[in-house]
Formats: sequence, C-alpha cells, structure tokens
Amino acid sequence: MTKLIRGGTVVTASDTYQADILIEGERVIAIGESIDAQGVEVIDATGCYVFPGGIDPHTHLDMPFGGTVTADDFETGTRAAAFGGTTTIIDFCLTSKGQSLQEALTLWHAKAEGKACIDYGFHLMIAETTDQILEQLQDVVEQGVTSLKVFMAYKNVFQADDETLFKTLIRAKELGALVQVHAENGDVIDYLTKKALAEGNVDPIYHALTRPPTAEGEATGRAIALTALADAQLYVVHVSCAEAVQRIAEAREKGWQIYGETCPQYLALDITYLEKPDFEGAKYVWSPPLREKWNQEVLWSALKSGILQTVGSDQCSFHFAEQKELGRGDFTKIPNGGPLIEDRFTVLYSEGVHQGRISLNQFVDITSTKTAKLFGMFPKKGTIAIGSDADIVIFDPRIERTLSVESHHMNVDYNPFEGMKVHGEPVTVLSRGEFVIRDKQFVGQKGAGQFIKRAKFKRP
Repeated sequence: MTKLIRGGTVVTASDTYQADILIEGERVIAIGESIDAQGVEVIDATGCYVFPGGIDPHTHLDMPFGGTVTADDFETGTRAAAFGGTTTIIDFCLTSKGQSLQEALTLWHAKAEGKACIDYGFHLMIAETTDQILEQLQDVVEQGVTSLKVFMAYKNVFQADDETLFKTLIRAKELGALVQVHAENGDVIDYLTKKALAEGNVDPIYHALTRPPTAEGEATGRAIALTALADAQLYVVHVSCAEAVQRIAEAREKGWQIYGETCPQYLALDITYLEKPDFEGAKYVWSPPLREKWNQEVLWSALKSGILQTVGSDQCSFHFAEQKELGRGDFTKIPNGGPLIEDRFTVLYSEGVHQGRISLNQFVDITSTKTAKLFGMFPKKGTIAIGSDADIVIFDPRIERTLSVESHHMNVDYNPFEGMKVHGEPVTVLSRGEFVIRDKQFVGQKGAGQFIKRAKFKRP
C-alpha cells in the first residue's frame, strides 16, 4: 500500500526541512509540503525527525571465534539492528587459507538468506594472495562484494603479512574495490601477551595493556604507507585512539584516499571498564581495546572535522556466561567482541547531537550517507530522495530512556552501555517501504532482507 509520512522534520546529510514523504512500493516517489494523496496509509511523524535508515558498515553475525560462535545470528542481529534504526548492514565474510573465495561467500550467503530482517552486504576477508586468489577477486567484485578486509592482528589466526596487504591493495586498485584493515601490530601484541601471561597477569585489563595505542598507531601508519605506495584506497576500521587518528589526518592532508571508522564504544566507554571486579571486565574485551577517556574527545573532533567518516558497531556478541567466561584465568581466551548493533544509532545521536558535538546533518552523514557512498550503495541508500529506497527511520528526540539488557533485543545476556541515560529513540523503521518496526514493536519478517550488490569504489 502507498504510504505517506506526514508532519516530520526530514534530515539528510545536507538539508533539514519540514516535508511529507510519499512512498510507493520500495521507493520514495515524492517529497513536498502538504502532499495530498488519497487512499494512502498515513504515518504521523509530528515532533519527530525523519532520517535515512542507518547503515552499519561493520558487523560480525553468526561468526566463529575462539572456539565458540557469536550469540547473534542474522535473524536476531538484524532484528536488533532494526530496533536501533539500522536498515542495512555490511557483515564480514571470513576466509581461510586454501579455501576458494566463492566457497567462503557461499557459506556467508547461507548464513544470511532466509534469516536477515533488513538488507545486507558482505566485506570479504583476504587471508592470502596466491595467484589463484588474486584471480578470483574479479568474480567477487562483479558479484557486488566490493570491499576487502585484511587483518594486521590476531597472529596465527587472522593476521596477514605486509606482502599480502600490499598485493591486495594493488589488486583492489585494478578492480575498483576498497581495502579495509584491522590496524594493530599483531607481532608486538603477541610478544606483550606472552610476557604478561608468563608474569601471571591474566585479568581482563591486560587485554588492553598488551594492545597499547602505539601498536594501533604504528599499524595504521604502515597500512597508509603501503596504500600510498600502491596508489590505492584504504578504510581503517574501528579507530580507537589519538595515535591512529593522527596518522589518518596526516594522510588525508596529503590528499591520499584514506578513510576511517570509529565505534560507539570508543566514543562513550573507556579502559576503566576492563577493571570491573568479579571478571565483569571481560564484558568489555574487544579489539582494539578501550582506551583512556581523553581519547574520546579526539575521536569526536575527528568525526566533526571529517578526518573520520563513519561509525560502525563492530557487533560481535558473546554471552558473558559460558562464552566470555572461557577466559577466566587467561585473558587471551576471552572471545573478543561486544553486543553493539542496536545502540549505535542512539548513542551517536545522544552523545553527539544532543551534547552538541556534531550537527544533525553530520549525524546522518556519519550513520548512513558516507557509508553508502564509500561502499557503493548511494544514492539508492543513504539518503531520502525521489527514487531512493524507502529505508526510513522516524526518530523521537524527546524520549529519554536508559539502555539495559532488560530492554534490548540482542540475543545476549548483557549490555555494555548498561545504565546509560540517552535521549532519543527510533519509533518506526521502514526497510524498502515496509514496516520493520512500528510504534517500537517488531512487525518485520525473518528473511525479508535482501543481499545488496554494491557498485565499485568511487572516491566520495
């Protein structure tokens, strides 16, 4: 049925204005004042912002790690994302040495098809760069998987060497793909980790102390240098500290194609959470680790100035009971990751817009538009415009609430933002013109989400 969103304040990355939005099928077909449409379903957005659906560029759903599997799969994770105002995710498809890239992608398609409640795409991990793998990348890009991930950390698990990264950058330049890096010096971290364990330092806080910000800054700088040498393009995921921001800022000043993402946990939480007693600090073990609190304002400033372009959740949920607890007595065995997909949108609004750190338009750019542009989905997604997908969030900024495991929708037994008071909440969410959340109730369908075939990289 044709729908009319009436009475709201439409906000895009560039404009803020009062208007009605007419939706037919999956698309926006008209935007204007007092649209007169007969026989349509009217959605009242009075007093609310009308945002483009959030795009989360960084999720790990149904992912094996550390002898276990994430608590949220493509059904529970995308449902929680929708409650949080996200209508599209890009998930990481893992690969292993000796495996064809198509085998890995087929497995990830099987994880998502029939389960995802919102639209999705994939990034593809590159574990090795044999001649066969480099050749296979052309088919991958033609299938609409136009971003590649290289890990510089997790030695003997995911970590690739500099040759692998450099070859990936060169091939990506040829094919029109965007290379992403997890930028931490895995060799240094491996040494510091072994040293800590030998000295009997086994508590969660040592996860952070053995992954110092210098190791992130060094790896970020090294990845940028290799990108410049290859004359390619690079996206640094989950930037957590000033050292990494500085390297990205310097590269962008030179005009290099370097982009950066941070996450809500680095904007709102700090290293002291890993010191919580009774092993509670394990809830906050992810990589890179939480940093000293002063880094938060550096990250906010980088978002405001455009040094960093996006905020991803790095959703990678593990239950505290039985999963995080695998690391009691040895912090290296704590599964890395946290449940963050649902609160990304609201935390950025509440801590960013409401606190005056970023503007409304910057909020939309960071949570949706820039990701759509960097990852080949704009203008179909990432904005509200005639012809764009009707991925729309009606967001009430007047609501005040407290984030808690008791009220979240992720399939996990804790919330890292537990007790945090926030302003604003998505009340109604549409994906391609269909209700997923209506008046804060899930009305979507398991399996309704579609795979998004993304375009090749273009400099935004």
